Amino acid sequence: MIRLFDAIVPVLSWLLITMPIWLSPFHPAVVAYFIIAFDLYFLYKSLTTTYFATLAYKYLLVHLKIQYVIKLKKIKRGEEIKHFIIIPNFKEPLYKLEATIQSIVNSDYPYKNIFLVLAFEEREADAKAKALTLQTKFKDYFADIFTTFHMLLPKEESGKASNQTFAAKIVDTFVEKNNLDRGKILITICDADSSLAKNYFSYLTYKFILDQDRLYHFYWAPVLLYNNFWQLPFFIRIQATLSSILRLAFLPQKDKLIQISTYSTSLWLLKKIKFWDVDIIPEDWHIFYQALFTFGEKIKTIPLYTITNGDAVYSGGFLKTSGSRYEQEKRWAWGASDISYTLSKFIATPHINALVKLKRILFLAETHLLWTISFFILTISASVPPLVNPIFKRTVLGFLLPKLSGIILTLSSLMLILYVYLDYQLRKKLDHKIRLRSIPFLFIQWYLLPIVSFIFSSLPALDAHTRLLFGKKIKYKVTEKV
Repeated sequence: MIRLFDAIVPVLSWLLITMPIWLSPFHPAVVAYFIIAFDLYFLYKSLTTTYFATLAYKYLLVHLKIQYVIKLKKIKRGEEIKHFIIIPNFKEPLYKLEATIQSIVNSDYPYKNIFLVLAFEEREADAKAKALTLQTKFKDYFADIFTTFHMLLPKEESGKASNQTFAAKIVDTFVEKNNLDRGKILITICDADSSLAKNYFSYLTYKFILDQDRLYHFYWAPVLLYNNFWQLPFFIRIQATLSSILRLAFLPQKDKLIQISTYSTSLWLLKKIKFWDVDIIPEDWHIFYQALFTFGEKIKTIPLYTITNGDAVYSGGFLKTSGSRYEQEKRWAWGASDISYTLSKFIATPHINALVKLKRILFLAETHLLWTISFFILTISASVPPLVNPIFKRTVLGFLLPKLSGIILTLSSLMLILYVYLDYQLRKKLDHKIRLRSIPFLFIQWYLLPIVSFIFSSLPALDAHTRLLFGKKIKYKVTEKV
């Protein structure tokens, strides 16, 4: 059954991508109407993304002015909340880890209730030396510093999920031994290259305390990929910009929002769902669905309108960076494996509202399907039916299809103007200086968007989905960020 469920999105992807070739000889009009309908749907998605990204930016400006540290001090329960920050890492440069921890040290959080958990992999030769260096340097800034060294077991996949579970269980043992309340403990999963906003923990704690359903919620601030923006080859820079804007756009969409990368939730919830499944690779959406199929519609991701600044892929040179970026996208696209998990859980959880489950599963499937097919349908498909079926080319629809498709795509592309503006404003908020000689490239790079979308988005996604279709698992590869 799992193999059947795994095949759904990959088969649909290949059918829709190749449809103009195999269906045009027989029903070219059907193909044409599908392409036009898809183009219109993409225009709708472009408009809504633009709207929500603008709305999120507006909310961001409002919340950046709010002194959450002052509001938090006025709440008596504020001091009761304890934070455990887990930083899973493997072969990360020491300076990266130091920069991430320093961003936590710079927090305006008023209480010394922050525990740092450095989650290393035992197979890393330098792990113990790094741990000692970091403990020595930062021991005075935290309530305590834990170091964990995860040993990969036979049924575990290497990656964040198994490492985080190992570390979180050690935290849970500490909590139980000290008779602490899991409902008053927040676990923050922090990527090794994430710079948390100064107000992150004050904002998070305040939001958590006032949240009536706090135990069932994840909390997430958008992880924008601007840390190393000017180091990136401009091909990769486009991807970093688009990813950042899309993540921003998800914030106001509470019914669709699912946390990624760096996020927080209660230890109580993690304990109830038995932490992260250790046999999977993409863990952030998966943990959300683990919770959803345990507690149903109570599970939500709550937006935090502040900024977590992260690194985009950078391996030092153009070719090496391109290869790393391709592998990262392929790993993310492997999240399509969650579809078989969610469909299996749909059947196994009759006590949870079927409509709630169905909406979440359809969103997951839509995300992964659009990921693979959008480039092909938007850029190539409209020119195929007239080529495959010359008779159709002489019809009105055959003549108009490429033109209509081009007009719709041009209208969609106009949204990029706002993306450029938002990108500029967000980097300004993060004090990223723009060099004068780089300004022309900020505009030129967008002309390369179709090529970049194909090489670093659609192709690796199709690669991952095809491997999933044939049961060829991928291996977790740490994304290099030098």
